[in-house]
Amino acid sequence: MTVISTPPPVLPGRLEQMSTRIAFFIAGFGIAAWAPLVPYAKARAGLDEGTLGLLLLCLGVGSILAMPMAGLLATRFGCRRVVSAGVLLICAALPLLATVSSIPALMAALFMFGAGLGTVDSTVNLQAVIVERASGKTMMSGFHGLFSLGGIVGAAGVSALLGFGVSPLGATLVVIVMLLIALAKAAPHLLPYGSESSGPAFAVPHGIVLFIGGMCFIVFLAEGAALDWSAVFLAQERGIDTAYAGLGYAAFALTMTVGRLTGDSIVRRLGATKVIVFGGLTAAAGLFVATFAPSWEAALVGYALLGVGCSNIVPVLYTAVGKQTVMPESVAVPAITTLGYAGILAGPALIGFIAHGSSLSFAFGLMAVLLVAVAIGGKVLKV
Repeated sequence: MTVISTPPPVLPGRLEQMSTRIAFFIAGFGIAAWAPLVPYAKARAGLDEGTLGLLLLCLGVGSILAMPMAGLLATRFGCRRVVSAGVLLICAALPLLATVSSIPALMAALFMFGAGLGTVDSTVNLQAVIVERASGKTMMSGFHGLFSLGGIVGAAGVSALLGFGVSPLGATLVVIVMLLIALAKAAPHLLPYGSESSGPAFAVPHGIVLFIGGMCFIVFLAEGAALDWSAVFLAQERGIDTAYAGLGYAAFALTMTVGRLTGDSIVRRLGATKVIVFGGLTAAAGLFVATFAPSWEAALVGYALLGVGCSNIVPVLYTAVGKQTVMPESVAVPAITTLGYAGILAGPALIGFIAHGSSLSFAFGLMAVLLVAVAIGGKVLKV
């Protein structure tokens, strides 16, 4: 097994912190820019919902396969080069997603896009762990808040361009220009190394890393449920007009973003353990309210609480994985990122499977129980 030891040539400071924030914004902006383009790709390729769902798996597969590789490459070549390569891969894929009409070409473009996203996401989290540890301050929630903010700006910006009559290709070209400008600003102070510790280049997650990864999986599972099923639930079970069914996820995303942008001070005030415990319980209560409250207005409050509860759990868990000594961070961070993405991918399918055999309410109730388990896990973890 290859062992890599790369002594850090520089100690991260304010410029590296700012570059990390920009890189998180890039990651969120890039993935969200695709969402408004999905209906256009569906119509252009003549896809039904089932075929589209299968094609979207190519994006997830590309991301999951790229994440462990990104950790290895960052250790060898540094975060700067790997993040830059990931952003360029995203930029190469976006015009294809806006123009190709054949299923094989769309599959290849989605895989490429997913690989770029996975590379950037995994590597910026690795950089964040190193930068936060060097600062001696709590910074992870703020970093992840920029990801959420980038997602809102990306989705809203592309939607606005399309609404003003810009073609899908034209919209993606605007996105590419913005991504490259942001990368040019961030790249000079992204870390030229990717690990501060010696260890194996690859290892199967185990011990505390596996435990943390399991908690990330559940939280991302809940996020995937809110993303893909909240609109269906509100329209089907609460009778809200389909034009407004997206308000559930909007409430979730808004409170999650605000929670993360203010999360560093909350973590400093309460401590990491209380943030996980209270966050897990708040998220569980929110999902319970969203599921069993009789009105759609109350359900929106529930989704907002779900966003508040989930907002700072994952950032705190990334900080925890940066402190553990079982595995080097260049292996551990991609591992929990991969498990988190697996949760987002598995969440919608798992809920659909359970709901088919029972009901959406039962599936969401089961998810609330899992979030309580995260709260208990936070008490056990004692970060």
